[in-house]
Amino acid sequence: MTSLPRSAGAERMDEPGQDPAELARSLADLRGVNRWLGGTRVVLHHLRGFVDAEPPRRWRILDVATGSADIPLAIARWARSRGVGMEIVATDVHPTTLAVAQARVAGVPGVRAEQADALALPYADGAFDLALCSTALHHFDDPADVAAVLREMGRVARVGGIVNDLRRSRPALLGANLLAATVWRTHPVTRHDGPLSVRRAFTPGELMQAADAAGLPGARVHTHAPFRVALTWRGGRT
Repeated sequence: MTSLPRSAGAERMDEPGQDPAELARSLADLRGVNRWLGGTRVVLHHLRGFVDAEPPRRWRILDVATGSADIPLAIARWARSRGVGMEIVATDVHPTTLAVAQARVAGVPGVRAEQADALALPYADGAFDLALCSTALHHFDDPADVAAVLREMGRVARVGGIVNDLRRSRPALLGANLLAATVWRTHPVTRHDGPLSVRRAFTPGELMQAADAAGLPGARVHTHAPFRVALTWRGGRT
């Protein structure tokens, strides 16, 4: 099968002047993708591995580029169901996206949302146990920026990290184009961004190269059906 080259290009949801109503609708679409196409499931799968391997305690988790904070909210529900103590800080740099996240986490125990730039996280070394990033790393075109985000996550996370993203392939692009033509056909932001996200996403090999460039110890790449890839590591960066 012919490989699908990685594309560059700006996604409309990242535009600073994006219409708030359209952005909110796109974020809702992304929640659906995470829920129904494996993003949330992938994060919880790897999170269980970290929690089960460590002595019982209250975990401190950073979610980088959180979008509308659906992953932190899913983690909080999972933690409550298992009696695991969690404090989750959800961050995003886009002010309108952050406002959506803050509204969704308001009143949820142990979860808060605040502004932070993934390239320069405003937290001390080892301030968190785990750092997460879901369906967002592909928004960085420059490999140096991708490595910088991973390096920052490794810096602030003492135990390790999880990156969950799309896996670039022609079948994944076919699926995204089908959704754009049907489910998202009246959603201009998602209709544009969905297929582009697949084209900007990573292959497992590319994600491993980024982890090596960031100096992440014990990094491993995992593939998940249907079109997901996850990067995990244990310990701070080398």
